[in-house]
This record gives sequence, C-alpha cells and structure tokens, in this order.
Amino acid sequence: MFVYEKKLQYPVRITTPNPKLAAVIISQYGGPDGELGASLRYLSQRYSMPYPELKGLLTDIGTEELGHLEMVGTIVHQLTRNLTEDQIKTAGFDTYFVDHTTGIYPQFASGTPWTAATMQSKGDLITDLTEDLAAEQKARTTYDNILRLSDDPDVNDVIKFLRAREIVHFQRFGEGLRLAREKLDQKNVYYINPSFDK
Repeated sequence: MFVYEKKLQYPVRITTPNPKLAAVIISQYGGPDGELGASLRYLSQRYSMPYPELKGLLTDIGTEELGHLEMVGTIVHQLTRNLTEDQIKTAGFDTYFVDHTTGIYPQFASGTPWTAATMQSKGDLITDLTEDLAAEQKARTTYDNILRLSDDPDVNDVIKFLRAREIVHFQRFGEGLRLAREKLDQKNVYYINPSFDK
C-alpha cells in the first residue's frame, strides 16, 4: 500500500513561464528515459525479484520515482501556466497546445506519446538490475542535457536535485547487483534466473 504525502520531495517554485523549456522537460515526464517509465519499471520488476532486500530496493526507488514524476509534472505546469497566445506561438508550443492545451501529458520531447516499449521487466534478476543501472544513467544524461539548455535558475535548482537522485539510484542498483551476484555465487548458480532454481 502506498501512502501519499501531500508535498513534493523537493520544492518547485518557478516564476518565469517558458513553454519552450517545458517542451524539452516533458521528456523526463513521459519520455524514453523519464520518470514514468522508471517508476513502472522498478515497481514491475519487484514481483519476480527473489531476494527480499532487492525487492525492497526496487519498491523504494520505484516509489521515489513516482515522486519525481510529480516534480517534473509540476515543473512543466509552472513553466506553462498563464501563457499568452503570443508566448504559445513564438515558443513553438502550439503543436503541444493544440492537443493538450497546458495539461501534462506523458510524451517524449519529440512529441511521441509515452510507451511501455521504452521499459523492460524481464524476470531475470541480473538482467533487470543491469537494465536499472542503464536507466538511471540515461536519466542522468537527460537531466544533463536539460541543464545545458536551461538558463532558468529556478528550473536548474530542481533539475540538479533530480539529477543527484539518479546518481544515488545508480549507486544503490550497483550495490544491489553485487548482492545478487554474491547470492548466486553462494548457491553455485551459473545461469542467471534463480526463479528456475527450484
């Protein structure tokens, strides 16, 4: 069971609208390496994870990623609230606006809608944990790219926080992968999927 805490993990207080920047940041909401895919990936992988401490790791990080999804949605909302027609047109936000107005919609920066095809849940603990390491590194790179494009200190402050959390998650998944390998070695299992080790 999840309990919703009615506050963001880190405050988002953006004062200057910028629909052009919002159209880039939306990728971390529903893009190929965004928070929606991350949260669903980890929360789905936990079911086949054979070790309780790794199941807990996936649950903890998957739950935190839901909080990050909320933060990214808040960033996009604050960047696009109270836009004028002129701001929408000159920023090139009109294509998004015509379909979604200023609603938060999970999509890539390119406009492609979110798809489960961008995430993986294999049921193989080594494969899944390795996928998770790659996912965190890709998300960190996306946040780096956003920081390259943004000159808004309010946005950058939040993006730096989210980027730092990706690094922590990468480290925790690395520790999880080491633990998984130790457990497999103790059982002298040479194939990867312990769910077949009955």
